[in-house]
Amino acid sequence: MAINKIVNHSTKSHGALRNSLEYVLRDEKIKEGYVHITGPYAAETINYDDVYRTWLDEKKLWDKDNGRMYAHNIISFHKDEQITPAEVLDIGKEFCEKFFPAHQCVIGVHQDRDHLHCHIVTNSVSFIDGRKLHQSKRDLERQKTYTNERCRERGLTIAEKGRHFDGSIIEKGEVTAWTKDKYNLLLHNSRKSYIAKCAIAVTESLSASSNREEFITQMKQKGWDVQWEDARKHIVFQDNVGNKVRDTNLGKTFNLEISKETLTHEFERHNARQLQLGSELSSYYEELDRALSGASADRGAISSDKNVNIRERQPLDERTTGGSATDTTALLRSLHSSERLERKKRADREALQQRHRTEAEQKFIASRQEDERRSHRAHTQSRSYEPER
Repeated sequence: MAINKIVNHSTKSHGALRNSLEYVLRDEKIKEGYVHITGPYAAETINYDDVYRTWLDEKKLWDKDNGRMYAHNIISFHKDEQITPAEVLDIGKEFCEKFFPAHQCVIGVHQDRDHLHCHIVTNSVSFIDGRKLHQSKRDLERQKTYTNERCRERGLTIAEKGRHFDGSIIEKGEVTAWTKDKYNLLLHNSRKSYIAKCAIAVTESLSASSNREEFITQMKQKGWDVQWEDARKHIVFQDNVGNKVRDTNLGKTFNLEISKETLTHEFERHNARQLQLGSELSSYYEELDRALSGASADRGAISSDKNVNIRERQPLDERTTGGSATDTTALLRSLHSSERLERKKRADREALQQRHRTEAEQKFIASRQEDERRSHRAHTQSRSYEPER
């Protein structure tokens, strides 16, 4: 599986050109000497200083010794790909013949890591007509297609969007950084770790928001301003020190769908889940009330039966004849005491029901939250690798 990349570091100085050539041709990188150069070059050996001076002479010949000095492409292969350094060099040569036939190029196959990759540095000035080289996003897409065709011809794996080298689907939330700098920043607590912090803030805020306003408020509490404007296509997040992260950057790095449309859809899903949760809790409370009411009715029936049996055992004259004033007062006191006791029992019963409801609600919500946390952890495991400089 080949991954194409255009390095977009500063390319408008002589020093940048020299440093790039020096890096690509380092002995510790090109261990077995798989290098190649195209276009006019008179020196017997390929070394960065001779290449640098030859390219400067070409630029001065056409009076183009300013502006962009060079282009830098990288073609990387997965560490498990069955490919040799010679094959990588051949693919690099074919790549240059296809896209830079009128420009001087240096190709170096690096073997200093667990995966093979070749660097291609190209003189921005054509040795045929002196025209400057320009590469667009469309050119990068054409280069990716061409590289895949060369891999297919050799029986190699073809890169598929959204899938790992083994063909398995890249899960939502997985880190898919294909550059050394970005991958390291996600692994280590570097000064640019704000990208990872922004991703964490977005995911946490999203799970606690039901609309755009709540999401912006949640992000604000976590130290991030959100530039979400109808007139702009993308959402931009900015922290307290001025670091900015675009939604597309988070999407590409963490395989997350972060855009206006997807966030709005997540808000709708969140609201639907809340309604469902409320409905489930109401159903649970109704079942709990019915169960408690049934138990109370059973106890009442048992108590009534006991009273009937006691009354039946009383002599007939005690049930039908009246008593004295003292007996009447005692009876009233007894009834009043029984009423107070019944009120206390009813209050205790209601308190018990409320306690049961509260405990059940807490258990229910805790269970749902634990399921969500477990699901989130399962989807944020990183299985990416570092295939490039």
